[in-house]
Amino acid sequence: MAKKEFVEQMFDDIAPTYDKLNHILSLNVDKGWRRKAVRRIVATRPKHVLDVACGTGDFAIALSQAGVEKVTGVDISQGMLDVGIAKVKALGLNIEMHVDDCEHLGIEDNTFDAVSVAFGVRNFEHLQRGLNEMQRVLRPGGLVCIVELSVPSNALLRWAYKLYFLHILPFVGGLVSGNRNAYRYLPESVLRFPKPDEVCRMLKEAGFRDVEAKAFTFGLCRMFTGIKS
Repeated sequence: MAKKEFVEQMFDDIAPTYDKLNHILSLNVDKGWRRKAVRRIVATRPKHVLDVACGTGDFAIALSQAGVEKVTGVDISQGMLDVGIAKVKALGLNIEMHVDDCEHLGIEDNTFDAVSVAFGVRNFEHLQRGLNEMQRVLRPGGLVCIVELSVPSNALLRWAYKLYFLHILPFVGGLVSGNRNAYRYLPESVLRFPKPDEVCRMLKEAGFRDVEAKAFTFGLCRMFTGIKS
């Protein structure tokens, strides 16, 4: 099975419990990381933002509540989108969410003022292709902002991180969701994700300038930004 099909099925399966587990297993630290990324995006005063791999819509909702006029969210998992659409409807926000392939977006060139991805880019089957697509749909001068989990460089923190992510998280996640394999895949995908320097190189190759990587919480998370040339 191709990675894309596996990821789609996995997220469809865990969608009903994803929000609850996500905040519990991250000890709610992920909310602070999202706020920092939202502030970075909102500072550019975008009118229309594309949230790629939007999942259940937490980041899209945060952007809308921070004052972005219109947010479009795309994801390959209908199950995750169903949860997100219900949340958006309850809040009455101007967010459109639909299924789309993040590596082959059905969107015209130069459409958005900013593109965001929060904790989803590591699930891309072909990362460079996905970055190229983000650049394509951005208007010239638009911002890309990627927030992703990462492995801390400190040896002691890295040991504790691996203990938690490779043993505790799969057990708790599997117990609550009923899908232990999904919560084995998620931490392993972080460990396999390219190092920050490589991600920055790929962003530059996609056509972004002023590329930066910023570490949050001792390197447990990183925010990558760039401007479309």
